[in-house]
Amino acid sequence: MPNTPLFFTELFRYDAFIAGVASLITSLLLVFTKNWHGSFSMDHNSGIQKMHTSPTPRIGGIGIAVGVLAGFAASSHGIAAAEKRAILSTILLAGMPAFLFGLLEDVTKKVSVKTRLLATMASGVLGWGITGTAITHVDIPGLDFILGFTVFSVIFTAFAVGGVANSINIIDGFNGLTAGTALIMLAAFGIISRHVGDIPLAFTCMIISGAVMGFFLVNWPRGKLFLGDGGAYFLGFTLAWIAVLLPERNSSISPWTSLLICSYPIIEVGFSIYRRKFLREDASATQPDAVHLHTLANKRWAKKIFPTFSKTAQNGLTSPFLWCYALLPCVSAVIFHTNKWLTLAALLFSLIIYLLMYSKLAFFRWVPKNKNEK
Repeated sequence: MPNTPLFFTELFRYDAFIAGVASLITSLLLVFTKNWHGSFSMDHNSGIQKMHTSPTPRIGGIGIAVGVLAGFAASSHGIAAAEKRAILSTILLAGMPAFLFGLLEDVTKKVSVKTRLLATMASGVLGWGITGTAITHVDIPGLDFILGFTVFSVIFTAFAVGGVANSINIIDGFNGLTAGTALIMLAAFGIISRHVGDIPLAFTCMIISGAVMGFFLVNWPRGKLFLGDGGAYFLGFTLAWIAVLLPERNSSISPWTSLLICSYPIIEVGFSIYRRKFLREDASATQPDAVHLHTLANKRWAKKIFPTFSKTAQNGLTSPFLWCYALLPCVSAVIFHTNKWLTLAALLFSLIIYLLMYSKLAFFRWVPKNKNEK
């Protein structure tokens, strides 16, 4: 293992910095040239889930993708260069279906949810095709035996990657929320990777963080550029693939650690499906609504704590509340990553905290509504 000073010198002088600069410059260019591409790239401010006040470009995922590509180009020298480039090249190549189908939705608004889900699952399969890596164990007797067969392992990986990628898209509701949450998750993955000696994966996390940070500086707090579906799905695939790699490359780490790190968006999408299917008679499981945890945090906290602030400022100030929640499972994962049972306990605790927060913010009732009740 390299010594700590060398590790941080390499980090801040090369890959991550270049990835961040490339992402920032690209993101700024997308904002400054919005009059050229705005006819197809704008996210208008009408709709049940629209919280911004003016039309805004929703193709910020391009900035992150360019940042990752720049980080890949800059990673040809230094510590663990070959392995870093192998991981980054897989992310760039396998992530293309998720990114391109999401970007197509950003500019056409005509790509179905099912198609985008299949595209993210295809990215998971492509990742396996390039590397031969898939989820082979989840620390559950019986299921681990089934995952020993390649076909089941690949199918399970595709569903897991697609699920995480779509959960990242679900929480993309306020300025900085998704990017900030992703930075927290990447930090957890990176710290754990560094702790177990997986230097290539640790550096990869920092390079991706640089690319996300470049976009984040334009997205938060004023929301000059949005991530869009292309960015959310590409970033979601990236996080999901790192979540697959961490336990597969390091047998001492339980897959539950990766699940814990990703738990905030996963809990959000899981509870949203439950809420729409069982507690709202007028909604399907895939129908958008305005009662996600982040939306309620905006209504109950940001608007009440900062009543004199503009709607745009309240938008940006909503995200820190959710970042604090996202920190809970990620910090727990860093602390408990060597202990499966404490990791599981932390996952349960994170779920309980989510439900308590939701109950308080939504004045929520936990039983299905009676059909005869108005």
